[in-house]
Amino acid sequence: MSNINIIPLGGVREEGKNMYIVEINQAIFVLDCGLLFPEDDLLGIDMVIPDFTYLEENADRVVGIFLSHGHADAVGALPYLLNKINAPVFGTHLTIELASISARKQGLEDRIENFFEIDSETEIEFDEVTVSFFRTTHTIPDSVGIVLETSEGSIVYTGDFRFDPSASKFYQTDFGRLTDIGEGNVIALLSDSAAAESPVENVSDLMISEEITEVFRNAKGRVIVGTIGSNIARIQQVLEAAYQSKRTIFIPSDELYEIVDVAIQLDKINIPSRDVIGSFKKVDSFKDNQVVILATGDVGEPIKTIQAMAQGNHPSVRIKEHDTVYIATTPSVSMETSVARTKDMIYKAGASVLSVTDHHKTSGHATPNDLKLMLNFIKPQYLIPINGEYRMLKAHADLATQVGMKPDQVVILSLGDVLEYKNGKMALSGQVDAGDVLVDGIGVGDIGNVVLRDRRVLSEDGIFVVVATISRRLKKILVGPQITSRGFVFMKTSTDLIEACSDITLDVLDEHLASDDFDWGELKGDLREKIGKFLFKETKRRPVVLPIIMEASNYQAKKD
Repeated sequence: MSNINIIPLGGVREEGKNMYIVEINQAIFVLDCGLLFPEDDLLGIDMVIPDFTYLEENADRVVGIFLSHGHADAVGALPYLLNKINAPVFGTHLTIELASISARKQGLEDRIENFFEIDSETEIEFDEVTVSFFRTTHTIPDSVGIVLETSEGSIVYTGDFRFDPSASKFYQTDFGRLTDIGEGNVIALLSDSAAAESPVENVSDLMISEEITEVFRNAKGRVIVGTIGSNIARIQQVLEAAYQSKRTIFIPSDELYEIVDVAIQLDKINIPSRDVIGSFKKVDSFKDNQVVILATGDVGEPIKTIQAMAQGNHPSVRIKEHDTVYIATTPSVSMETSVARTKDMIYKAGASVLSVTDHHKTSGHATPNDLKLMLNFIKPQYLIPINGEYRMLKAHADLATQVGMKPDQVVILSLGDVLEYKNGKMALSGQVDAGDVLVDGIGVGDIGNVVLRDRRVLSEDGIFVVVATISRRLKKILVGPQITSRGFVFMKTSTDLIEACSDITLDVLDEHLASDDFDWGELKGDLREKIGKFLFKETKRRPVVLPIIMEASNYQAKKD
């Protein structure tokens, strides 16, 4: 009998940062190792990754890291994990190539020899577990689901998926394999929930391809396409539409977005003709109705690029009259305001704007009918909704009851929950360390709530700096106070406020210098408190008050 635990270190009650641990006896299997791009309130943070504490403490038990696809939400945190533990990594051709690029960037070239390529026919035998894979449909080629077969039954992880019978070669789901998996004993299904609450089903990629081609044919001038570079399926559709409409694609950057570049090198993108991609240096030699300008990037970046083009701030492209801007990405809820603002900029520049979402619902994630169909294929004893905020997980749970599952057969987990399978039943049995680790530049985990709070205050109310030089020996203020404000008030129009703060500073300094129990901490704390209270009273704002008090120990008074 196998002892089985399922532990999410990421990807539950949040959309992204997918990382799930399956413990089978003493062996630990890691499913994906993704990151989360921060919302605007995480000021200055580059990315959010899972807390690896539990894996570090049990590094000798990790038998493998298994990757479902090459997007950042599945592989982006891998280099940070490999800095902590050394374990073999398994993924499909494109996924391994993208993971290798990330590893090299982090100086982990030596770990790449422990990366192993698999495909949907691969079976990996461990002591008590067989790991196999099945093809899935997503917006990047070589996506797979993962099956862990144990003596108790199988645990199935879908990764990000959707169903589309019209999907092309590199994106086709292996429906026969899903049927075979479901005919076995599936203990638990960990299934994508990102689009579980969608009221509209996805349309086929064929319909999207037809719309893009129609937009290109009907546009009078240039077409500027904004899309996420990791959506390889959309890039493929843009290439084919350009070819069909006799347009040439120009990319206003020295290099393609990295994922696209690798996909082309590995023949995962089919370029219908060499002439379909042109050198941007020659774009002016083409008529406007022969041009497609492709703006790619990471999450949110294409929108920012188009904004720069509309405002005349882009180094190579300026949106002009008769241009058509086609937003070929489905924005997240957090991006909707930015997209609306971008459309306004485009119209002001004299161009028109269309969006793939104007007439169709399209996503790389399974909508309700897909999720119910997956449940009917797999027939699990338990469903564990993953990759979604709580409302999405709850929507997925409701869908499960529609196909006959009982409420106690669906388990919505929190980060770090230990879900144990014992005597044919799933139950929570504990908790491990889990949460968010913030990455800022080369710093990993060194930014906490205090720093974020200070950044938030600085962004909202600014900073108020008071500088003075004193001599404790002479009990005298030598220089200052000098006051500087940034992001709080305009100095030239706030002279009365500045003078009042200067007087407060002089009073506090004189008081502490006269005291026999001089203490630097008390001095600075007293300045922060009194100046802070005065500024709030006068402005109803709370800037960061930063007193910089220096001592000139060798100062000698001038002789008359």
